[in-house]
Amino acid sequence: MTKPTVGEALVAGLKERGTTCVFGIPGVHTVELYRGLAASGIRHVTPRHEQGAGFMADGYARVSGKPGVAFVITGPGLTNTLTPMAQARADSVPVLVVSGVNASASLGKGLGHLHELPDQHALARTVAKVSAHVAGPEDLDGALNQAFAALSSGRPAPVHIQVPLDVAGQAQAEAGGRPAERVPPSRDAELQQAAAMLDAAGRVVILAGGGAKRAADALRVLAERLDAPVIQTANARGVLHGHPLSVPASPSLQAVRVLIEDADCVLALGTELGQTDYDMYATGTLAAMPGLIRVDVCREQLSRHPAELTIEARAEDAAAGLLGLLRETGGRSGGSARAEQARVAAWQEIGPEYRQQTAILNAIRDAVPGALMVGDSTQPIYAGNLYFDHDRPGGWFNAATGYGALGYGIPAAIGAAIADPGARVICLAGDGGAQFSLPEIMTAVDEQLPVTFVIWNNRGYREIATSMEDADVTVVGCDPTPPDFAATAQSFGIPHRRLVMAPEAIAAALKDMAGTAGPQMIEIEAPEFVPAKD
Repeated sequence: MTKPTVGEALVAGLKERGTTCVFGIPGVHTVELYRGLAASGIRHVTPRHEQGAGFMADGYARVSGKPGVAFVITGPGLTNTLTPMAQARADSVPVLVVSGVNASASLGKGLGHLHELPDQHALARTVAKVSAHVAGPEDLDGALNQAFAALSSGRPAPVHIQVPLDVAGQAQAEAGGRPAERVPPSRDAELQQAAAMLDAAGRVVILAGGGAKRAADALRVLAERLDAPVIQTANARGVLHGHPLSVPASPSLQAVRVLIEDADCVLALGTELGQTDYDMYATGTLAAMPGLIRVDVCREQLSRHPAELTIEARAEDAAAGLLGLLRETGGRSGGSARAEQARVAAWQEIGPEYRQQTAILNAIRDAVPGALMVGDSTQPIYAGNLYFDHDRPGGWFNAATGYGALGYGIPAAIGAAIADPGARVICLAGDGGAQFSLPEIMTAVDEQLPVTFVIWNNRGYREIATSMEDADVTVVGCDPTPPDFAATAQSFGIPHRRLVMAPEAIAAALKDMAGTAGPQMIEIEAPEFVPAKD
């Protein structure tokens, strides 16, 4: 029998490791990577830009819990994917980018080859947790093992594999076998110490980050046992929906900072304590965190913020372990009252405009229960990141935290829909951000995905314009003319409705369109920003 090529073996290796979907745009530099794809059973989804491929892989990974995989060409394909990789790095999302690269003998020589970069491998390493170069057929298995080990251990992050043109079509060497899985070290002593600290405390507060979004059940029981309010960052929303101990508000808000500082023990689960969650107003300070216990899968992350106790573990494992060590009853009370006080104060703090936008988010959530709400950087997303209680763990995520890449929402929503075919997906994008990735909607058309693209149209970059005014800078460049979204939707062949900013009207439209197959668009006419006159 003829041995498979490196490209065929790579596809087989991905399938063996659980890959069921690849996002990519074929090119002359990846033809050999596609040789075995059609027969593999792996689904291939074609975006309209490599940036879209990366963002789709990100959305897929966040919902499925499995690595999202993108195939891109060398040079512009890889550089177009660097932005999604950076977003995934900032938000701890496992994404694998597989790229071609020019023929081995030409690398680094500046010979003017198509798609040539001075050092593509070095460029990828600036963003990827791991970047593996397949110098020959004998290197492929090791590169796959290295990539998937990085994807499945420690803090999730993007990884990269590049295969030179002259290597991809060569016959594959014998596989070297899968490495033994890393056995995590025992954390019994640290968990016992943490349990003792929590048992001794009277006013515990829990900080839940994106690393806790798959720990909802254990987290709820733990919070009830400790009578502890649970403050959720943007990526943790939904883990305690509607619960009296839930505080679905940003820890950057002063009202939430007061709650944290009033605690005598703070348990931080799966949160990096980063600036975009804990100090979004750039004060240069975080809330004081008395008796801080930090749990995170990343050892390096644990070293970046001082704590009384650090535990290197997954949030769900630590929460379950603590439940087996804590006293059955702690004799505590008042947690729900402390949480309610923080919720009320935070709601007032965000101001009337953001309260109006959050009311729209609440109406969307209630009209489409259990939906995945995926966002770009736009006003209602900013409002929701400050205060919004979603009803599905991991069902609220966007690019307005971490790296903050504009154009994320539309392709990420497509990846999310592919990861969970049974879910309704609501994509929230502004008219400005939508123009970064509007053609990706045609991918949703091709795949007949149940995504409702909600366009918040205020005819400009209002948040940026406001920031310029606040800094006493003349507003320039914040009024890009939006397309006619109704005509755009018609050209895509999808339904379109234009609505005013009324929660009831938006909820009614979502319910009415629920039976429509495939993608659809709702355009919300928001007040146009008019710069203040001198």
